[in-house]
Amino acid sequence: MSLSAGHLIVKTLEAHGVARVYAVPGESYLDVLDGLHDSPIHTVVTRHEGGAGFMALAEGRLGETPGIAMVTRGPGAANAMIAIHTAWQDSTAMVLFVGLIPLADRGRDSFQEFSLEGWFSTTSKAVFVLDDEHQAGDVVARAMRLASTGRPGPVVVGLPEDVLVRITSSPVPPVLPLPDAAPSTASLDSLSGMLRDATRPAIIVGGDGWDSATSATLAEFAAAAHVPVLADWRAYDAVDHDSPAYAGWLGYGRAERTVKALNDADLLVFIGCTRGDVLSEGYKAALDTPTIVVSPDAELTGHAGRIDAHLGLGPAQFVSALPAGDEVRGTRSAQWMDTLRQEQLDFTAPGPDGGTGVDLGLAFESLEAALDADRIITYGAGNATLWGHRYLSHHGPKSLAGPRNGAMGLSVPAAVAASIMHPGRHVVAICGDGDFFMNAQELAVSFAHGGTPLVIVVDNGIYGTIVDHQRRHYPQRPSGTSMSNPDFAKWIESFGGHGEFVASTEDFAPALERALASGLPAVLHLKTDPSTMGPGTVAHRAEVSA
Repeated sequence: MSLSAGHLIVKTLEAHGVARVYAVPGESYLDVLDGLHDSPIHTVVTRHEGGAGFMALAEGRLGETPGIAMVTRGPGAANAMIAIHTAWQDSTAMVLFVGLIPLADRGRDSFQEFSLEGWFSTTSKAVFVLDDEHQAGDVVARAMRLASTGRPGPVVVGLPEDVLVRITSSPVPPVLPLPDAAPSTASLDSLSGMLRDATRPAIIVGGDGWDSATSATLAEFAAAAHVPVLADWRAYDAVDHDSPAYAGWLGYGRAERTVKALNDADLLVFIGCTRGDVLSEGYKAALDTPTIVVSPDAELTGHAGRIDAHLGLGPAQFVSALPAGDEVRGTRSAQWMDTLRQEQLDFTAPGPDGGTGVDLGLAFESLEAALDADRIITYGAGNATLWGHRYLSHHGPKSLAGPRNGAMGLSVPAAVAASIMHPGRHVVAICGDGDFFMNAQELAVSFAHGGTPLVIVVDNGIYGTIVDHQRRHYPQRPSGTSMSNPDFAKWIESFGGHGEFVASTEDFAPALERALASGLPAVLHLKTDPSTMGPGTVAHRAEVSA
């Protein structure tokens, strides 16, 4: 059977189980769009390439295959760069297809010409350019596998428009199996011995690639072994927060005692993550503690400090081979784990923040109570997200999407994608007013594809995280951090969605109930006190200078 290269690309994506692609259409990859016309793959047309990239990133994190984004050359690729950088630093599997100029036009500064390799080679796992139509299927299959193996991450594939329309008789390539390794008996024996001998061990979980069975098995193991489980920044859905072993997260907004626990531990076992910048308080915490790292990344990119053993495995491969927890408990009592667990419960117990407008400490208590247990929470960047991190719980993996690299603008497109992927589940985006309007337009995509996300917009009229830093380093000199906002509730109503402006704490719970019952994409616009900084910040409740 003969196909155009563009149609072969689509067939190859189908063979890999891709359910959705997120795209801003472009004339440079029309033949791929034509192939999608008759495909079971759902084409989600977004309003901005950054939104398409962030939706694909959410798909890669919350779904079963790498997320797929498609954009056009030059400006389109530039707009998608933010998602590629996020996927790279967050180690999330996605593939970005970029339409390119015809082969004959290369090197002539033709319309929207740019260097794909020059732009993306330092912030992706690989960059491929399809110069041979007969290789179309193989290039896609290679990109899909590379995005998922080793350290997951983004792969970029360039599609010259003239190559796409050429006919090939190459078949759809077979889906290559992912590596299936298991820890050696010697490495498991060594780990077991180190755990038995440790007085204050800790497991740190993170990254993508967790599933429900792996999560439950690890939680059971840790509780039986009397080992507390800490989580990496914005990767704390790996273990059920109701587990008696779960002790909180490391990184921004964390409790002070989690850093103390990290420093007090006499053995650290990292599963799916490494001792990176944010987790280690800027490469300062627990750098010389005996350390075992479980990661399929052969290079251990981003890991700082001591390594006593490296097991080149994913979470599922490693956890499934663990012995029973009581076999590695030794003489260790539960006191170390139980103390950290109780401190975590105390830290996440909601309470009032005070201030004018909506008290977020009390509002998030209402939000936690109203959401189903299988909720999906998405985050943007910034101070406003810290209330969600502290007060909203997770009960299984693939229920959290937020930019671990701190990119603004992810919350809304990620929530749109999550709601399309998982209809019927509560999907809530938590964002500040600055973050919201970076990609708020993507809510329009929900109406076209049946998504019903709820967006909580915390409006304090400032870029809160920067103000927090500014007040510490340049006190009484606010500069470049204020903004004026429209009524976001009326904005979503203009689309046909549900919107409410909430100015007081007592109005929040009823407004939340109406939003969740509306069956529509919804925005709750919360007016808050700009002097109230997020929980966990140095300047919490400090006064903002006029």
